[in-house]
Amino acid sequence: MHRTALRSYNTTRLHLSSTVRRTLSRASRHRQLPIVHAQHRAIHFNSHKPPRSQSSTTTNEPLRSSMYFRRLPVAVVSSLVVGYGAWYSYNGTSPASPAASVTARGYATTPDSGVEPTRTVLVVGADELRQGTIVGEGPISKETSSDGRKIVEMLTPEQATQKLRKMEQSYSVGRGQGVTRYDLVQLPSNDPIEDDHAEKIVQVPSRSKDAVGDNSDWMFWGVFDGHSGWTTSATLRESLINSVATELNETYKAAAATLPSEDAIDLAIKTGFTRLDDEIVHKSVEKVFKSSNKNVAAELLQPALSGSCALLSFYDSKTNMLRVACTGDSRAVLGRLSDTGKWTATALSEDQTGSNPNEAARMRKEHPGEDRVVHNGRVLGGLEPTRAFGDAVYKWSRDTAMNLRSKFFGRTPSPLLKTPPYVTAEPVITKTKVSPEKGDFLVLATDGLWEMLTNEEVVGLVGQWIQNQAAGQDSHFEATWSKIFGSSKHPLPVEKGKADGPDGQKTPIRVQQWGIDPQAKDRFSVKDKNVATHLVRNALGGSNDEQVCALLTLPAPFSRRYRDDLTVQVIFFGNAEKTGEVVVNTEATAPDATLKAKL
Repeated sequence: MHRTALRSYNTTRLHLSSTVRRTLSRASRHRQLPIVHAQHRAIHFNSHKPPRSQSSTTTNEPLRSSMYFRRLPVAVVSSLVVGYGAWYSYNGTSPASPAASVTARGYATTPDSGVEPTRTVLVVGADELRQGTIVGEGPISKETSSDGRKIVEMLTPEQATQKLRKMEQSYSVGRGQGVTRYDLVQLPSNDPIEDDHAEKIVQVPSRSKDAVGDNSDWMFWGVFDGHSGWTTSATLRESLINSVATELNETYKAAAATLPSEDAIDLAIKTGFTRLDDEIVHKSVEKVFKSSNKNVAAELLQPALSGSCALLSFYDSKTNMLRVACTGDSRAVLGRLSDTGKWTATALSEDQTGSNPNEAARMRKEHPGEDRVVHNGRVLGGLEPTRAFGDAVYKWSRDTAMNLRSKFFGRTPSPLLKTPPYVTAEPVITKTKVSPEKGDFLVLATDGLWEMLTNEEVVGLVGQWIQNQAAGQDSHFEATWSKIFGSSKHPLPVEKGKADGPDGQKTPIRVQQWGIDPQAKDRFSVKDKNVATHLVRNALGGSNDEQVCALLTLPAPFSRRYRDDLTVQVIFFGNAEKTGEVVVNTEATAPDATLKAKL
């Protein structure tokens, strides 16, 4: 029986909304599932799964489950993962936003006197997600049955915006070195969030004694998509940029008065990646065996047992050269305004998964005779990224893994493990000459964003946001935008991308899962001062406030079925006024963020 959901009160009733209804039916199940039997009347929400190829924008279209979900165990330790900026430090932690409690205030009507109020709720089950309406003022019982089905009061649009903005940051860069601004945002789906990020600006003195004041900047931005826990991505936040910068510094010093070769710079970046991974995966084991202490083992081995992708961009202001180093399936896309007035989207990285033909061929070449080295698009049938930090169970020898398991803890290696390592942290590096005078911009994002939007949509949305800023929005950046981009009130067009092909790049599978028409003219909107938040809002539904609210209402771990953790960075190149400072854009930064410059 499912009467317990409404047993605590007599005046509140659950009704199926006649205009909005969302259902998730997993591909392996076709049975109809009742949601709630109210004490007053029995109400069934039935699920009808249409053909997989059917696409519809009607509210009865089911949400289909994703093919790309990673198998993520529950994190054994909770932590507040705090990102940090290049010139900033955080003092203390931010208190929870009042909007975090979805039961405090609901997506409610304001009825006339004597009429019972209504509130919109989500009914969440193992195989379903439906929307309904609560009539009355009684409390909402979260647990509706013994199998974990829940009723959750839906966020209002205002609460949804507060949740979207909770982890947003924006900085105006007045260094006079080709970058004017960068925005970033994170949106958790896992609890705690497994994504992380880092940013750093390194001032490089002039190599010529005669060139007084001719300093340049090395600028780094990175996003780290963790899996099986948050500890590896947190380690990358703390250490990856420093590791790469150290190798670059040695390489530039060795080149004396000349610049290092392109290959030497690439090698330095790769060495920074692989040396850090060696510390995480192998040096940690040496320390554990020497200590024989389980507490030490727990601390040292967690970054090795979990894993993380890494996407790091390196911009040298002296040469205007942008390098993107990719380990895993996060993605970098460059936006550039062409001579025709249209924006072009250029991918600067390739998703490195078992579904990528290039990566699959590489692995089969490195492990000849192992037919299942890539199975069902995954390494040994388990891990989706073919390159990652950590994930030591794919890198340790069988003897090492079993020794750790017997003396301390750890996972049993796959029976398919024969010739490790199968996974590498060595990145693939691309090089692009940036044109600050043309207003190029760079988008870095974990794979959750690319499950929702295409490269062209992301670039077009940034262009739409730029146009909105240049068209007279109340912002002190208006003059900069207008100078670079003009002030046209028409949407900025985007060049059509190439046809889909077997290139291994993930496609926006969530659009089909959510039943969205990708060609809908009113799909997107501009509501945010932070362009990264603007991208995330439109990835979740854009102008469809109801869908945005529903997806943001879902608590962990249920939310993971519909969206991944999201981390997005947008970097704007341009020639703005040189002040030498990096300052917080307060209008595009979360109100409770405590940021202080440390220039």
